[in-house]
Amino acid sequence: MTNIPHVVILGGGFGGLSSAHELRNSLSPSQVKITIIDKKDWFMVGFAKLWIINGTRTFENSIGSLNELPKKEINFIKDEITSINIEDKNVKTKSGKISFDFLIISMGAILAPQKIPGLEENGFNLYDHNSLLEIHEKLKSIESGKIAISIMGMPYKCPPAPFEASLLIDSMLRKRGVRDYIQIDFYSPASITLPAAGPEVSKQILELINSEKIVFHNFCKIKSVEPKKLIFENSEADFDLLLAIPPHVAPKAIYDSGLAKESGFILIDRDCKTPFENIFAVGDVTSLAVAENMAVPKAGIFAEGEGIIVAKNIISKIQSKEESTLFDGKGGCFIESGRNTASIIEVDMFTNAKPSTNLTESTSCNLSKKIEFEKERMSKWL
Repeated sequence: MTNIPHVVILGGGFGGLSSAHELRNSLSPSQVKITIIDKKDWFMVGFAKLWIINGTRTFENSIGSLNELPKKEINFIKDEITSINIEDKNVKTKSGKISFDFLIISMGAILAPQKIPGLEENGFNLYDHNSLLEIHEKLKSIESGKIAISIMGMPYKCPPAPFEASLLIDSMLRKRGVRDYIQIDFYSPASITLPAAGPEVSKQILELINSEKIVFHNFCKIKSVEPKKLIFENSEADFDLLLAIPPHVAPKAIYDSGLAKESGFILIDRDCKTPFENIFAVGDVTSLAVAENMAVPKAGIFAEGEGIIVAKNIISKIQSKEESTLFDGKGGCFIESGRNTASIIEVDMFTNAKPSTNLTESTSCNLSKKIEFEKERMSKWL
């Protein structure tokens, strides 16, 4: 390559930002050109959505601008990706075409509420930033009745988040003095609360939500939503307010390009390579298998770790070195309890024969760590 190699990164989330910064911190602009493309020009740490719901945060105070990236000598293009041409090594967007030498796909998972008949008319999407204020208003005004939180597809991003949401909502209602008049039901298609974390941690999470009188219903596979009614495969349930975690799919450009089967995710190994030369994928858009029908959870911390690995592997290639680095599968997710404390689910996907997880105790110190986690990434990346 006599020209300066061009690394194009699709998506400005955890995976895209961590890989761009690892590349730029290791190689100068005369050694590599880096471009991030994203259809939105802001980045947000996902868990801030819960703070917007409980009213301790606003959307404006929870985002960082991707337009700051050029200051770090990383190009940023705000545009929508329409197709990926693997053979000709270019990406088409709504307004042009961008060629690459290396491609990092970190486009995340797309929320697909339309896959559940009746959901959009009768419930709220807990993960949609456009719905957060309305959810907050509903929770501020509800006086009695039933709140249903329903996971409507697996896998989904940030596995602990719906449980955190239930605890924070419990806390909000308690502060308002109406909790005794409102039932909180949690519906999941899985057999246990958090399959990705295994039975032991799942049991601890179940005990945590049960201690706040939140009722967990397992094996509830959703079929459709009617006004004030959830229709599952084997049962029905009433609600007054529905907060749903809709099914997740890969972006259309991914399966149009042949990188994944229809609405499935890109299969990767621990080097985060796809079967195509110099094309890598990280984060929620991927599926990285672990022992026993498990995959690395869809969470920012893992996308960030994978992003760094991909950057190291690209740097190796640019410097004509042979070594390939593997993702270690280590990470942690916070679980906030609503009582100004949080615990951390510590995850190690690959060290032992099977994934190991551990839930730390709930402390205010962990809540400070959660706030610090967000602050650190915002200042480091943007």
